[in-house]
Amino acid sequence: MGGGAAALLREASPGSLLAGAAAVLLLWWAAAVLEWTWLGPRRMERALRAQGLRGTRYRFLWGDLKEERRLTAVALARPVPMDRPHDVLPRVSPLLHRAVEEHATRMIKLLIGGVAILDGEKWFKHRRIMNPAFHAEKLKGMLPAFSAACTDLICRWENLLADSAGTIELDVWSEFQNFSGDVISRAVFGVSYQEGRRIFLLEAEQLVRVTQAFRTSQIPGFSYCFNHKTPVLHNAHCFSPFSWLCKTVCSGIFHPKISPLPLSASLLPTESNRRMKAINRETKTILRGIIEKRHEAMKNGEPAKDDLFGMLMESNMNYSESDGKSRRGITVEEVIEECKLFYFAGTETTAVLLTYTMAVLSMHPEWLGRARDVVLQVFGENKPDFSGASRLKVVTMVLYEVLRLYPPALFVNRRTHKQTELGGVMYPPDVTFVVPIMFIHRDPALWGHDAGEFNPGRFAEGVSKACSDPGAFIPFSWGPRICIGQNFALLEAELAISMVLQRFEFELW
Repeated sequence: MGGGAAALLREASPGSLLAGAAAVLLLWWAAAVLEWTWLGPRRMERALRAQGLRGTRYRFLWGDLKEERRLTAVALARPVPMDRPHDVLPRVSPLLHRAVEEHATRMIKLLIGGVAILDGEKWFKHRRIMNPAFHAEKLKGMLPAFSAACTDLICRWENLLADSAGTIELDVWSEFQNFSGDVISRAVFGVSYQEGRRIFLLEAEQLVRVTQAFRTSQIPGFSYCFNHKTPVLHNAHCFSPFSWLCKTVCSGIFHPKISPLPLSASLLPTESNRRMKAINRETKTILRGIIEKRHEAMKNGEPAKDDLFGMLMESNMNYSESDGKSRRGITVEEVIEECKLFYFAGTETTAVLLTYTMAVLSMHPEWLGRARDVVLQVFGENKPDFSGASRLKVVTMVLYEVLRLYPPALFVNRRTHKQTELGGVMYPPDVTFVVPIMFIHRDPALWGHDAGEFNPGRFAEGVSKACSDPGAFIPFSWGPRICIGQNFALLEAELAISMVLQRFEFELW
């Protein structure tokens, strides 16, 4: 029998062996796809429903995306109610709004207490290396960069006014996008401003292309929602567009088992995909060149520069573990991704905050007058400075209220890495919890009957006394993962809006 088997093997051609191997690989791939798109989601659905969770059922391939598009089209076809100008939730995220209305009742307590799940030693190392660059004293050293960008913005507006009859119509969104990109370029790269400016333009284009790709791509296995009668709103295997944007634009953290972009969306040789890859290559080339120049200068004994990039390089070189022993910091590729994150998070966050601040102040002239009075009282006609920023109480109250009504992100995600008990429910690994920031910020049970109205006075005694739960104000997230750049963004916004209030009258058209 052994001789017969050997004869059969000798008779098998290389082609047939190759075909057999290909068939095995094809079966393995088909099983993996079936697990990803059907068996895994259905298994998780059954496990969660068995514990009393309710919500939309898993729909193969399309999930809730079609329903979300339908609800969005209906919502956008209706005008914003004039008596409730800040009631934007049904327009911003109608599907999430409906889910909260139907299923979530006492949302905040459980969310604040249990979903800040850490991501291991790699996250801890990055955070520890970057923290020194964002200390208050370091931010003070960045004031010249902030001031220079603010001065350029004000001069540009004054020149526009000089060429007109004294009044102009201005798209402040694009103006503040350019301004925030200018600040990041100067504060991050210092003398390498022109190179930094080029990165800002590339990342801005990348963001637009990624957003367009998301609107036209379907993510199988990532789009069904579960909700519970308890205070948690969460998705099982739920796809987050914000996570995808972070991953694509600035390499955000995503679980290695789950690909955030389907092969059909990311690998097709479309014009847009080719351009996104070209943008990524050019951005990395520029950043790698800057890093190499800085490394060489520091090796030659030159002191680290006072810009954010120099501080990050210095902190990385001086990195040591908790036992005091020197360890290798983050790699060049990781430094590149951190710099891309500075651009993505730093430009959009501040531009959104400043745009809404001007719009909301135009709608509430009483607060516009109070904010202007404080700025003139503190600075007069002088340039705003770091020490005076701490005395702009009314301006800070206004910025906090804008961040409450219009936070930079609609929601943030937290994911279970292992089986986790939360609120009496046992969640399997890879369940993504969606923390709906804007909904929490507008909950009347937390913020009172005027939760949907603009009232900066609620922050008169600070954030801790603004509502019934101090943990309910989370525009920059919360806990260990709170945004490392929040003080950077707030200082930038305070200085910019102060200079605008010093020199201009404005109204909403």
